[in-house]
Amino acid sequence: MEIFLIVCGIALVALIVVGGYVLSVYNSLRTQNVLVDEGWSGIDVQLKKRFDLIPNLVETVKGYAKHESAIFEKVAELRSGMMNAKTPEELGKYEGELRETLKSLFAVAENYPELKANENFISLQNSLQTVEGDLESARRYYNGTVRDLNAKIVTFPNSFIAGIFGIKVREFFEVANAAERENVQVSFS
Repeated sequence: MEIFLIVCGIALVALIVVGGYVLSVYNSLRTQNVLVDEGWSGIDVQLKKRFDLIPNLVETVKGYAKHESAIFEKVAELRSGMMNAKTPEELGKYEGELRETLKSLFAVAENYPELKANENFISLQNSLQTVEGDLESARRYYNGTVRDLNAKIVTFPNSFIAGIFGIKVREFFEVANAAERENVQVSFS
């Protein structure tokens, strides 16, 4: 009987240790998941700021460059697509295209010296540059939290525990192709 109690005690201690470990890993994965969601929310906030700036920028340029309607339509189309994107992959595709189209929009502005001197345009340009910097920081934070979560998930025994609880690796936020990986250079001097 005494041996039975010792074996039961050892089994109970082992069960508590294993259960504690599983609970610890689960909580760690859930916490990291929350950080990833927070990072995605930060990208959302910066994109909203950008979305709010773009129509004002387009309207300002339109006043000077009425014949450039294809660029204005493309900006509106991409802005709408980004607002409806559901995954980091979809958003990354639109993000790269929008950056290229904004380069075209700023190139149009280069042809209009009076536009480059317009106080409203200069203010919008500076605001957009600030938002682009903040958006880059938000992307970096998001991708860092995704990296940390994915690293936890793919290591054993965490992968086993994550699988049991349905915690999956998350997508990085990346631009669609290598040409779009270049920085957007906005300069009106």
